[in-house]
Amino acid sequence: MEINSCPKCQNNKVVKSGIIKERQRFLCKLCKYYFTVNKLGKKIDDYYVTKALQLYLEGLSYREIERIIGVSHVSISNWVKEFNIKKPPHPNHHPTYKIFKHHELVEYLGNKELLSGAGMIITELGDKFMMIKWERFKE
Repeated sequence: MEINSCPKCQNNKVVKSGIIKERQRFLCKLCKYYFTVNKLGKKIDDYYVTKALQLYLEGLSYREIERIIGVSHVSISNWVKEFNIKKPPHPNHHPTYKIFKHHELVEYLGNKELLSGAGMIITELGDKFMMIKWERFKE
C-alpha cells in the first residue's frame, strides 16, 4: 500500500519508520507524527444498517437481529443510539420470524391456514426472505 500524505497535516514528506504489530509504520518529516497504514477493516453496508433498524422497529431483540443478519448486537445497539430510534410499544403482540428461501416462501404463502390470525411483513434479506409475524399473546 502506498502512503501519499500524513493523516495529521496532509504533507507528502513521509518516510517508512519500522514495523509495529506486523503493520508498516510511517513518520511525517514535517510534523514528526508517527502513524501506520489505514486499517483495512470492514465497513458495514448501509443496506444491513437499514435492515437491522427495520427489524429492531418490528420488535426483534439485538441478539435476534445479530443471528439473522450476522452483524454484532453491539453494532446494532450503537446504530439505534446513533439514529435515536425509539421502538413503539407492542403490549398485546409478539413477533415471530422465519427465514425462507424463495421456493419455501412461495410454498408457505400457498397455505391459507398459516396466514390467518396475524399481521405479517416479508422483507428481502440477501438471497433469502424473512417473514415477521405478529401474534397475540395467549392469555
